[in-house]
Amino acid sequence: MAEHGENYAPGAERRLNFTMGGLLADIARRFPANDALVYPARNLRYTYQELNALCDRVAKGLMAIGVQRDDKVAIWATNVPEWVILDFASSKIGAALVTINTLYKSAELESILKQSDTSTLCLIKGFSDIDYVETLCRIAPEIRKYPFGETRSAVLPFLRRVLFIGEGTPEGMLNFGELEKLGESVPDAEYRARTASLDQHDVITLQYTSGTTGLPKGVMLTHHNIINNGYFIGECMNFTEKDRLCVPVPFFHCFGSVLAILAAVTHGAALVIPWEYFRPEPVLQAIEREKCTAVHGVPTMFIAEMEHPRFSRYDVSSLRTGIMAGTVCPIDVMRRAVNLMNLREITSVYGLTEASPGITQTRVSDSIELRVSTVGRVLPGAEAKVIDVETGRTLPPGQQGEIVARGYMVMKGYYKMPEETAKVVEPDGWLHTGDLGEVDENGYFRITGRVKQMIIRGGENVYPLEIENYLYTHPKIADVQVFGVPDRKYGEQVMAAIRLKEGMCCTEQEIKAFCRGRIANYKVPYYVKFVENFPMTASGKIQKFKLREMAIREMNLEDIDPFKS
Repeated sequence: MAEHGENYAPGAERRLNFTMGGLLADIARRFPANDALVYPARNLRYTYQELNALCDRVAKGLMAIGVQRDDKVAIWATNVPEWVILDFASSKIGAALVTINTLYKSAELESILKQSDTSTLCLIKGFSDIDYVETLCRIAPEIRKYPFGETRSAVLPFLRRVLFIGEGTPEGMLNFGELEKLGESVPDAEYRARTASLDQHDVITLQYTSGTTGLPKGVMLTHHNIINNGYFIGECMNFTEKDRLCVPVPFFHCFGSVLAILAAVTHGAALVIPWEYFRPEPVLQAIEREKCTAVHGVPTMFIAEMEHPRFSRYDVSSLRTGIMAGTVCPIDVMRRAVNLMNLREITSVYGLTEASPGITQTRVSDSIELRVSTVGRVLPGAEAKVIDVETGRTLPPGQQGEIVARGYMVMKGYYKMPEETAKVVEPDGWLHTGDLGEVDENGYFRITGRVKQMIIRGGENVYPLEIENYLYTHPKIADVQVFGVPDRKYGEQVMAAIRLKEGMCCTEQEIKAFCRGRIANYKVPYYVKFVENFPMTASGKIQKFKLREMAIREMNLEDIDPFKS
């Protein structure tokens, strides 16, 4: 960003010292006419000046209905425009946004609303096979009995008000669209006093982890955490105010809210939202129509886009960069994205929600080999190293261990879970990622697996990622997940769940023959299962633990499972 001021700390790291609301106001001042938020399918387009003014009006509306500083305001919605508006509006008055997975159901919703002490919930009618309104009212039927703002629920004692996004407002709720009008009753002086009272180190969001390995925990992140992480992520892609980022990843996940929204906003770039949820063809349409220069996604999204039957009809030549992340990126998929989607400067980011989320990233100046085979170097202002899993000793380059990180981006902790926080954050600030990796002599990190996903077969450590990368070279395989299942003799055996390319046929024997003689015998999958799709989180992460659970049930291995609780 070209302009320096008191909110831009000098030096190599050049941190941004804004609150979220202050950031949006500053970008609106500097790039007022730039597209900020674009929904091609809705013919909706806000400039930065328009978006900032709208967020100010909605922020005052939130004050008018009683939202206080440090209140928890939850949102349960797909990528609708109101998500971005509420993100900035709530931050302008110091309320912390609680993000809820779009695929959660009643037990998960109840758990998060309770654990987060949410006082205000904003939701859409529903998504997929989930009716959000009915789900909420089954948990708290009192919502329909009380006027808006007077909700009293025995199950959700903190919940006081529910805002509805969409046409027709359910009983006991207020339509989101009414906030602007209600905000007119709040004096400007009162609003300015609220915004002036905020600090960049206040907790501004509770990002609930996706739950791929256990119950979700509320990760407390500050303005400073997420703004600077988004800023440095954008810097590594050489973002400027001329870039246009296509965002098919969900906002509720850090990939959407930080690596997309804040990477763009910190640079005055445009956010182009192809659809309220991921569909491959609208992504291609939006890239062509809006001349997007960047696109984000998890590997499964890029696979779906490139394998779409009408892929070749769309002009994606405007693209240059973006992020493939959210899970470890298969080398073959990254290469195909570079060649087929013109993503010659695509980057990969490694991190986790507890780190805001980025820890390392490749740079656009890195060679293609580095960009497809590593997750890059540590982001500015951060530290990372590889330690021995057993002793905690720092390991030299080339040795595998657990990756730990430290710096401005590390969370303040898990909300109301100090013991859980202490398990992952050391007193000196080092965050345990739970990921296995190694770093080379030039500081480039490679992820080799999860500490908990490592397969131990007869005393041999087997890292699923190594086998997955090899199997991706098979011409018939579109996607593959490798994991361990119980075995009486060896403790665990290697299993591969494989999704074939459209129209392809393959056998278990063919897969094993492809491996034999090319990878060590103990790494050759003992079991091969062909699947149509994988169980996923709403953010596109494949849930290996569910694949493992299904395999154990199907093969009646429950009685020999060494990991069952």
